[in-house]
Amino acid sequence: MPANTPITAILLAGGAGRRMGGEDKGLLKLKDKPLVEWVLARIQPQVDEILISANRNLEIYVTFGYPVLPDKTEGFAGPLAGIARGLLDAKHEFILSAPCDTPFLPDDLVARLQTALEQGNDDMAIPVVGGNPQYAICLMRRRVGANLAVFLAQGGHRVQEWQAGLKCAQVDFSDAAPFFVNLNRPEQLTALEERLKRA
Repeated sequence: MPANTPITAILLAGGAGRRMGGEDKGLLKLKDKPLVEWVLARIQPQVDEILISANRNLEIYVTFGYPVLPDKTEGFAGPLAGIARGLLDAKHEFILSAPCDTPFLPDDLVARLQTALEQGNDDMAIPVVGGNPQYAICLMRRRVGANLAVFLAQGGHRVQEWQAGLKCAQVDFSDAAPFFVNLNRPEQLTALEERLKRA
């Protein structure tokens, strides 16, 4: 069930998919189900509102039953453009960012990030797996929107660089490392498909 504080999730499916040969990554199939559908199934029970950031195939994304938001900027400006658009439309104070290429996110992702975020006056909470921050998966406060708008206006585009200017809590998820599988390349998707077939 969602936490006591209402949370909006922004599912990031608006990229150009360059490392996937230009494919719309969120619509690539894993066991005959689009990646975006896997992520939705993981995050839907944990949040109160879902927004999908997408820049093509909008008519397909809308069939998943959630608002679909194209970037305000042109030309596949990256995940920060999707987050910026989502922050404008989100109903709630806490906003989760989740990429469409992480199909197995943990069931307690939001709860653990929110606990860390509320313990201090941090702007954001980020999961860390084996010492590696998962920058695109984060729970943030709505107030970071103004900072993000300035960062983008100044030509910034890397998530890590933007977050470096914020107060971020890092949350150790090393115990849940297998849930943070990230599919960036065709061979990774093929290997996972084969592994699931053998399971």
